[in-house]
Amino acid sequence: MGRAIVIVLDSVGCGGAADAGVYGDAGADTLGHLAAACAEGRGDRASLRAGPLKLPHLDALGLGLAMRASSGCAAPGFACAAPLGQWGYGIETSNGKDTPSGHWEIAGTPVAFDWGYFPFTIPTFPASLTASLIAEAKLPGILGDRHASGTAIIAELGEEHMRSGKPICYTSVDSVFQIAAHEETFGLERLYDLCRVARRLCDPLAIGRVIARPFVGRTAADFARTSNRKDFSIPPLPDNLLQRAVEAGREVVSVGKIGDIFAHRSTGREIKGRNNAGNVDLALRALSETADGGFIFVNLVDFDSEYGHRRDAPGFAACLEAFDARLPEIEAAMRADDFCVLTADHGNDPTWRGNDHTREHVPILAFGGGVAPGPIGARQSLADIAATIAQRLGLPAPARGVSWLA
Repeated sequence: MGRAIVIVLDSVGCGGAADAGVYGDAGADTLGHLAAACAEGRGDRASLRAGPLKLPHLDALGLGLAMRASSGCAAPGFACAAPLGQWGYGIETSNGKDTPSGHWEIAGTPVAFDWGYFPFTIPTFPASLTASLIAEAKLPGILGDRHASGTAIIAELGEEHMRSGKPICYTSVDSVFQIAAHEETFGLERLYDLCRVARRLCDPLAIGRVIARPFVGRTAADFARTSNRKDFSIPPLPDNLLQRAVEAGREVVSVGKIGDIFAHRSTGREIKGRNNAGNVDLALRALSETADGGFIFVNLVDFDSEYGHRRDAPGFAACLEAFDARLPEIEAAMRADDFCVLTADHGNDPTWRGNDHTREHVPILAFGGGVAPGPIGARQSLADIAATIAQRLGLPAPARGVSWLA
Protein backbone atom coordinates (compact mmCIF):
# COMPACT_ATOMS: atom_id res chain seq x y z
CA MET A 1 0.00 0.00 0.00
CA GLY A 2 2.75 2.49 0.90
CA ARG A 3 2.12 6.07 2.00
CA ALA A 4 0.70 9.04 0.11
CA ILE A 5 2.03 12.59 0.17
CA VAL A 6 0.33 15.64 -1.34
CA ILE A 7 2.51 18.74 -1.67
CA VAL A 8 0.66 21.98 -2.38
CA LEU A 9 2.84 24.61 -4.05
CA ASP A 10 0.70 27.43 -2.73
CA SER A 11 -0.44 29.79 -5.53
CA VAL A 12 1.50 28.08 -8.37
CA GLY A 13 -1.32 28.19 -10.94
CA CYS A 14 -1.04 27.44 -14.66
CA GLY A 15 -3.64 29.77 -16.23
CA GLY A 16 -6.55 28.89 -18.45
CA ALA A 17 -9.48 28.96 -16.04
CA ALA A 18 -12.73 29.39 -18.00
CA ASP A 19 -14.33 31.35 -15.16
CA ALA A 20 -11.34 33.65 -14.53
CA GLY A 21 -13.29 36.61 -15.89
CA VAL A 22 -15.84 36.27 -13.10
CA TYR A 23 -13.01 37.03 -10.68
CA GLY A 24 -11.42 39.77 -12.79
CA ASP A 25 -8.55 37.47 -13.74
CA ALA A 26 -9.11 36.66 -17.42
CA GLY A 27 -5.64 36.06 -18.86
CA ALA A 28 -3.81 35.47 -15.59
CA ASP A 29 -1.22 32.67 -15.80
CA THR A 30 1.22 32.40 -12.91
CA LEU A 31 3.64 29.86 -14.37
CA GLY A 32 3.29 30.90 -18.00
CA HIS A 33 3.80 34.60 -17.36
CA LEU A 34 6.63 33.88 -14.94
CA ALA A 35 8.43 31.74 -17.53
CA ALA A 36 7.98 34.50 -20.12
CA ALA A 37 9.23 37.18 -17.71
CA CYS A 38 12.35 35.17 -16.95
CA ALA A 39 13.01 34.52 -20.65
CA GLU A 40 12.75 38.25 -21.31
CA GLY A 41 14.99 39.21 -18.39
CA ARG A 42 12.17 40.62 -16.25
CA GLY A 43 12.65 37.72 -13.86
CA ASP A 44 16.29 38.57 -13.24
CA ARG A 45 17.72 39.86 -10.01
CA ALA A 46 21.47 39.75 -9.53
CA SER A 47 21.22 38.79 -5.87
CA LEU A 48 18.83 35.90 -6.59
CA ARG A 49 18.86 34.54 -10.13
CA ALA A 50 19.06 35.36 -13.83
CA GLY A 51 18.05 33.85 -17.13
CA PRO A 52 15.24 31.51 -18.17
CA LEU A 53 13.16 29.75 -15.53
CA LYS A 54 14.96 26.48 -14.75
CA LEU A 55 12.75 23.72 -13.33
CA PRO A 56 14.31 20.55 -14.77
CA HIS A 57 12.92 18.10 -12.23
CA LEU A 58 9.36 19.44 -12.37
CA ASP A 59 9.57 19.53 -16.16
CA ALA A 60 10.79 15.93 -16.16
CA LEU A 61 7.55 14.99 -14.37
CA GLY A 62 5.49 16.77 -17.05
CA LEU A 63 5.03 20.32 -15.77
CA GLY A 64 5.63 21.95 -19.16
CA LEU A 65 3.09 19.67 -20.82
CA ALA A 66 0.56 20.36 -18.07
CA MET A 67 1.05 24.11 -18.54
CA ARG A 68 0.55 23.86 -22.29
CA ALA A 69 -2.55 21.67 -21.90
CA SER A 70 -4.04 24.17 -19.47
CA SER A 71 -3.31 27.47 -21.20
CA GLY A 72 -2.81 26.40 -24.81
CA CYS A 73 0.59 28.08 -24.84
CA ALA A 74 4.07 26.54 -24.79
CA ALA A 75 6.13 28.21 -22.07
CA PRO A 76 9.77 29.06 -22.80
CA GLY A 77 12.25 26.77 -21.09
CA PHE A 78 9.95 23.73 -20.82
CA ALA A 79 10.70 21.04 -23.36
CA CYS A 80 10.32 17.56 -21.83
CA ALA A 81 8.69 15.33 -24.42
CA ALA A 82 8.77 12.07 -22.42
CA PRO A 83 7.82 12.89 -18.83
CA LEU A 84 8.54 10.47 -16.00
CA GLY A 85 5.34 11.23 -14.10
CA GLN A 86 1.62 11.51 -14.58
CA TRP A 87 0.71 15.03 -15.65
CA GLY A 88 -2.40 17.12 -16.13
CA TYR A 89 -4.21 20.03 -14.57
CA GLY A 90 -7.06 20.58 -12.17
CA ILE A 91 -10.08 22.85 -12.56
CA GLU A 92 -11.19 24.44 -9.31
CA THR A 93 -14.96 24.33 -8.92
CA SER A 94 -15.20 25.91 -5.47
CA ASN A 95 -16.54 29.38 -4.93
CA GLY A 96 -13.69 31.77 -4.26
CA LYS A 97 -9.99 31.69 -5.03
CA ASP A 98 -8.56 31.64 -1.53
CA THR A 99 -6.52 29.08 0.39
CA PRO A 100 -9.37 27.23 2.16
CA SER A 101 -11.37 26.85 -1.07
CA GLY A 102 -8.48 25.24 -2.91
CA HIS A 103 -7.24 23.02 -0.08
CA TRP A 104 -10.70 21.84 0.94
CA GLU A 105 -11.41 20.87 -2.66
CA ILE A 106 -8.08 19.04 -2.89
CA ALA A 107 -9.24 17.12 0.19
CA GLY A 108 -12.48 16.16 -1.57
CA THR A 109 -14.95 18.78 -0.38
CA PRO A 110 -15.49 21.62 -2.89
CA VAL A 111 -16.99 24.81 -1.49
CA ALA A 112 -20.49 25.45 -2.81
CA PHE A 113 -21.48 28.20 -0.37
CA ASP A 114 -20.60 31.88 -0.74
CA TRP A 115 -17.82 33.26 1.44
CA GLY A 116 -18.30 36.57 3.19
CA TYR A 117 -16.25 39.55 2.04
CA PHE A 118 -15.71 43.06 3.32
CA PRO A 119 -16.62 45.99 1.03
CA PHE A 120 -14.19 48.41 -0.62
CA THR A 121 -15.14 51.18 1.77
CA ILE A 122 -13.40 53.05 4.55
CA PRO A 123 -14.18 51.86 7.15
CA THR A 124 -14.56 48.37 5.69
CA PHE A 125 -15.65 46.43 8.80
CA PRO A 126 -19.20 46.59 10.15
CA ALA A 127 -19.37 49.00 13.08
CA SER A 128 -20.91 46.30 15.28
CA LEU A 129 -17.98 43.94 14.58
CA THR A 130 -15.41 46.61 15.40
CA ALA A 131 -17.21 47.68 18.58
CA SER A 132 -17.53 44.09 19.80
CA LEU A 133 -13.88 43.35 19.08
CA ILE A 134 -12.73 46.46 20.98
CA ALA A 135 -15.01 45.72 23.94
CA GLU A 136 -14.35 41.99 24.27
CA ALA A 137 -10.59 42.27 23.80
CA LYS A 138 -10.34 45.43 25.94
CA LEU A 139 -8.60 47.40 23.21
CA PRO A 140 -8.10 51.18 23.07
CA GLY A 141 -9.32 51.00 19.46
CA ILE A 142 -8.09 49.69 16.12
CA LEU A 143 -6.08 51.10 13.23
CA GLY A 144 -6.52 50.50 9.52
CA ASP A 145 -10.07 49.25 8.99
CA ARG A 146 -9.67 49.06 5.21
CA HIS A 147 -8.39 46.97 2.29
CA ALA A 148 -4.61 47.06 2.22
CA SER A 149 -1.35 45.29 1.46
CA GLY A 150 -0.02 43.82 4.69
CA THR A 151 3.54 45.06 4.32
CA ALA A 152 2.39 48.52 3.25
CA ILE A 153 -0.07 49.04 6.09
CA ILE A 154 2.46 47.83 8.67
CA ALA A 155 5.00 50.32 7.34
CA GLU A 156 2.36 53.07 7.43
CA LEU A 157 0.77 52.37 10.81
CA GLY A 158 3.29 50.26 12.71
CA GLU A 159 4.82 53.10 14.71
CA GLU A 160 1.38 54.46 15.69
CA HIS A 161 0.37 50.94 16.69
CA MET A 162 3.38 50.69 19.00
CA ARG A 163 2.60 54.07 20.58
CA SER A 164 -1.14 53.54 20.99
CA GLY A 165 -1.49 49.79 21.55
CA LYS A 166 -4.17 49.68 18.84
CA PRO A 167 -3.83 46.64 16.56
CA ILE A 168 -3.80 47.08 12.79
CA CYS A 169 -6.89 45.47 11.24
CA TYR A 170 -7.26 45.12 7.48
CA THR A 171 -8.59 42.87 4.73
CA SER A 172 -8.19 42.07 1.03
CA VAL A 173 -10.37 40.79 -1.80
CA ASP A 174 -10.19 37.39 -0.12
CA SER A 175 -12.48 36.33 2.72
CA VAL A 176 -10.10 37.40 5.49
CA PHE A 177 -9.88 39.55 8.60
CA GLN A 178 -6.19 40.24 9.23
CA ILE A 179 -4.68 41.63 12.42
CA ALA A 180 -1.09 42.88 12.55
CA ALA A 181 0.61 43.56 15.87
CA HIS A 182 4.14 43.89 17.19
CA GLU A 183 5.41 40.68 18.77
CA GLU A 184 7.14 42.48 21.63
CA THR A 185 5.13 45.61 22.44
CA PHE A 186 1.72 43.99 21.89
CA GLY A 187 2.68 40.37 22.53
CA LEU A 188 2.38 37.29 20.36
CA GLU A 189 0.04 35.32 22.61
CA ARG A 190 -2.13 38.39 23.09
CA LEU A 191 -2.37 38.70 19.30
CA TYR A 192 -3.45 35.05 19.04
CA ASP A 193 -6.06 35.56 21.76
CA LEU A 194 -7.34 38.63 19.92
CA CYS A 195 -7.64 36.59 16.73
CA ARG A 196 -9.66 33.94 18.58
CA VAL A 197 -12.13 36.64 19.60
CA ALA A 198 -12.24 37.96 16.04
CA ARG A 199 -12.74 34.42 14.70
CA ARG A 200 -15.88 33.97 16.78
CA LEU A 201 -17.20 37.41 15.80
CA CYS A 202 -16.54 36.71 12.10
CA ASP A 203 -18.31 33.34 12.09
CA PRO A 204 -21.79 34.79 11.39
CA LEU A 205 -20.29 36.70 8.44
CA ALA A 206 -18.86 33.53 6.82
CA ILE A 207 -15.36 35.01 6.78
CA GLY A 208 -12.97 32.22 5.81
CA ARG A 209 -9.93 33.14 7.87
CA VAL A 210 -8.78 35.43 10.64
CA ILE A 211 -5.03 35.82 10.25
CA ALA A 212 -2.52 36.88 12.91
CA ARG A 213 0.25 38.92 11.26
CA PRO A 214 2.98 39.50 13.87
CA PHE A 215 5.91 41.75 13.05
CA VAL A 216 9.10 43.05 14.66
CA GLY A 217 11.31 46.11 14.27
CA ARG A 218 11.47 49.60 15.76
CA THR A 219 10.55 51.91 12.88
CA ALA A 220 8.86 51.85 9.50
CA ALA A 221 12.32 51.46 7.96
CA ASP A 222 12.92 48.05 9.53
CA PHE A 223 9.51 46.50 10.28
CA ALA A 224 9.40 42.88 9.15
CA ARG A 225 6.70 40.24 9.44
CA THR A 226 7.77 37.09 11.26
CA SER A 227 7.16 33.39 10.68
CA ASN A 228 4.75 33.29 13.64
CA ARG A 229 1.77 33.99 11.41
CA LYS A 230 -1.24 31.92 12.41
CA ASP A 231 -4.50 31.36 10.52
CA PHE A 232 -7.80 30.80 12.31
CA SER A 233 -10.10 29.16 9.78
CA ILE A 234 -13.75 28.22 9.94
CA PRO A 235 -14.19 24.45 10.41
CA PRO A 236 -13.69 22.47 7.20
CA LEU A 237 -16.50 20.72 5.42
CA PRO A 238 -17.16 17.21 6.78
CA ASP A 239 -16.14 13.89 5.23
CA ASN A 240 -12.91 15.16 3.72
CA LEU A 241 -9.85 13.01 3.02
CA LEU A 242 -8.20 13.87 6.33
CA GLN A 243 -11.28 12.82 8.28
CA ARG A 244 -11.56 9.58 6.31
CA ALA A 245 -7.91 8.76 6.99
CA VAL A 246 -8.21 9.43 10.73
CA GLU A 247 -11.43 7.43 11.01
CA ALA A 248 -9.68 4.52 9.30
CA GLY A 249 -6.95 4.64 11.92
CA ARG A 250 -4.29 5.92 9.54
CA GLU A 251 -1.42 8.12 10.55
CA VAL A 252 -1.84 11.71 9.31
CA VAL A 253 0.95 14.28 9.27
CA SER A 254 0.15 17.92 8.43
CA VAL A 255 3.13 20.04 7.38
CA GLY A 256 3.13 23.84 7.23
CA LYS A 257 -0.23 25.66 7.22
CA ILE A 258 -2.38 22.55 6.77
CA GLY A 259 -3.40 22.45 10.43
CA ASP A 260 -4.55 26.07 10.32
CA ILE A 261 -6.37 25.65 7.00
CA PHE A 262 -8.40 22.72 8.34
CA ALA A 263 -8.98 24.33 11.77
CA HIS A 264 -6.96 21.51 13.36
CA ARG A 265 -9.73 19.00 12.61
CA SER A 266 -8.44 15.49 11.74
CA THR A 267 -5.02 16.96 10.96
CA GLY A 268 -3.06 14.42 13.00
CA ARG A 269 0.48 15.37 13.90
CA GLU A 270 1.06 19.01 12.96
CA ILE A 271 4.56 20.27 12.22
CA LYS A 272 5.47 23.68 10.83
CA GLY A 273 8.75 25.15 9.59
CA ARG A 274 9.76 28.77 9.26
CA ASN A 275 9.74 28.72 5.45
CA ASN A 276 9.54 26.44 2.43
CA ALA A 277 12.97 24.97 3.08
CA GLY A 278 12.03 24.17 6.65
CA ASN A 279 8.77 22.57 5.58
CA VAL A 280 10.52 20.44 2.96
CA ASP A 281 12.88 19.30 5.72
CA LEU A 282 9.86 18.36 7.84
CA ALA A 283 8.22 16.55 4.94
CA LEU A 284 11.39 14.52 4.49
CA ARG A 285 11.37 13.69 8.19
CA ALA A 286 7.72 12.64 7.93
CA LEU A 287 8.62 10.35 5.03
CA SER A 288 11.27 8.73 7.20
CA GLU A 289 8.87 8.19 10.12
CA THR A 290 5.31 7.71 8.85
CA ALA A 291 3.89 4.19 8.93
CA ASP A 292 2.62 2.27 5.92
CA GLY A 293 -0.82 3.50 4.89
CA GLY A 294 -0.19 7.00 6.26
CA PHE A 295 -1.04 10.33 4.65
CA ILE A 296 1.26 13.37 4.60
CA PHE A 297 -0.28 16.71 3.56
CA VAL A 298 2.16 19.57 2.91
CA ASN A 299 1.66 23.27 2.21
CA LEU A 300 4.57 25.37 0.93
CA VAL A 301 3.37 28.93 1.33
CA ASP A 302 6.37 31.10 0.44
CA PHE A 303 5.48 31.27 -3.27
CA ASP A 304 2.24 32.98 -2.24
CA SER A 305 3.01 35.00 0.87
CA GLU A 306 6.52 36.19 0.06
CA TYR A 307 6.41 36.64 -3.71
CA GLY A 308 2.98 36.31 -5.33
CA HIS A 309 1.20 38.90 -3.20
CA ARG A 310 4.21 41.19 -3.46
CA ARG A 311 4.29 40.81 -7.27
CA ASP A 312 7.93 39.79 -7.05
CA ALA A 313 8.62 37.76 -10.20
CA PRO A 314 12.36 37.20 -9.58
CA GLY A 315 11.69 36.09 -6.02
CA PHE A 316 8.89 33.76 -7.16
CA ALA A 317 11.16 32.24 -9.82
CA ALA A 318 14.02 31.73 -7.38
CA CYS A 319 11.64 30.11 -4.89
CA LEU A 320 10.38 27.68 -7.53
CA GLU A 321 13.92 26.84 -8.58
CA ALA A 322 14.87 26.19 -4.96
CA PHE A 323 11.99 23.74 -4.57
CA ASP A 324 12.80 22.05 -7.87
CA ALA A 325 16.35 21.44 -6.66
CA ARG A 326 14.99 19.53 -3.67
CA LEU A 327 12.66 17.24 -5.60
CA PRO A 328 15.33 14.52 -5.90
CA GLU A 329 15.51 14.43 -2.08
CA ILE A 330 11.78 13.83 -1.88
CA GLU A 331 11.94 11.11 -4.51
CA ALA A 332 14.86 9.44 -2.70
CA ALA A 333 12.97 9.50 0.62
CA MET A 334 9.95 7.71 -0.82
CA ARG A 335 9.57 3.95 -0.37
CA ALA A 336 8.86 1.61 -3.25
CA ASP A 337 5.07 1.73 -2.83
CA ASP A 338 4.72 5.43 -1.94
CA PHE A 339 2.70 7.85 -4.07
CA CYS A 340 3.24 11.61 -4.40
CA VAL A 341 1.04 14.34 -5.89
CA LEU A 342 2.34 17.86 -6.55
CA THR A 343 -0.32 20.49 -7.12
CA ALA A 344 -1.49 24.00 -6.15
CA ASP A 345 -4.58 25.60 -4.64
CA HIS A 346 -5.00 28.68 -6.89
CA GLY A 347 -2.84 31.17 -8.76
CA ASN A 348 -1.05 34.35 -7.70
CA ASP A 349 0.41 35.71 -10.92
CA PRO A 350 3.40 37.93 -9.97
CA THR A 351 3.03 39.84 -13.25
CA TRP A 352 -0.67 40.57 -12.70
CA ARG A 353 -2.33 43.77 -11.51
CA GLY A 354 -3.09 44.21 -7.81
CA ASN A 355 -1.70 41.95 -5.12
CA ASP A 356 -4.31 39.22 -4.73
CA HIS A 357 -4.80 35.61 -5.76
CA THR A 358 -5.72 34.83 -9.37
CA ARG A 359 -8.32 32.31 -10.54
CA GLU A 360 -6.45 29.66 -12.54
CA HIS A 361 -6.15 25.98 -13.26
CA VAL A 362 -3.50 24.22 -11.19
CA PRO A 363 -0.93 21.67 -12.34
CA ILE A 364 -1.20 18.09 -11.12
CA LEU A 365 1.92 15.92 -11.24
CA ALA A 366 1.99 12.42 -9.75
CA PHE A 367 4.67 9.77 -9.38
CA GLY A 368 5.55 6.75 -7.26
CA GLY A 369 5.58 3.00 -7.15
CA GLY A 370 3.54 1.33 -9.85
CA VAL A 371 2.53 4.65 -11.46
CA ALA A 372 2.62 4.56 -15.25
CA PRO A 373 3.78 7.89 -16.69
CA GLY A 374 1.46 9.74 -19.01
CA PRO A 375 -1.33 12.30 -19.27
CA ILE A 376 -4.22 12.34 -16.81
CA GLY A 377 -6.02 15.10 -18.71
CA ALA A 378 -8.11 17.96 -17.42
CA ARG A 379 -9.45 16.95 -14.02
CA GLN A 380 -12.90 18.47 -13.65
CA SER A 381 -12.44 19.09 -9.94
CA LEU A 382 -9.49 19.27 -7.57
CA ALA A 383 -11.47 16.67 -5.61
CA ASP A 384 -10.06 14.13 -8.09
CA ILE A 385 -6.86 14.34 -6.05
CA ALA A 386 -8.67 13.16 -2.92
CA ALA A 387 -10.38 10.37 -4.86
CA THR A 388 -7.04 9.21 -6.24
CA ILE A 389 -5.30 9.30 -2.85
CA ALA A 390 -8.23 7.43 -1.27
CA GLN A 391 -7.94 4.69 -3.89
CA ARG A 392 -4.20 4.49 -3.44
CA LEU A 393 -4.52 4.16 0.36
CA GLY A 394 -7.53 1.85 0.31
CA LEU A 395 -9.81 4.41 1.96
CA PRO A 396 -13.54 4.80 1.21
CA ALA A 397 -14.14 6.81 -1.94
CA PRO A 398 -15.22 10.40 -1.25
CA ALA A 399 -18.59 11.71 -2.39
CA ARG A 400 -16.91 14.06 -4.88
CA GLY A 401 -14.06 13.42 -7.27
CA VAL A 402 -12.98 10.70 -9.68
CA SER A 403 -9.70 8.82 -9.38
CA TRP A 404 -7.41 8.89 -12.41
CA LEU A 405 -5.81 5.57 -11.46
CA ALA A 406 -6.86 2.47 -13.39
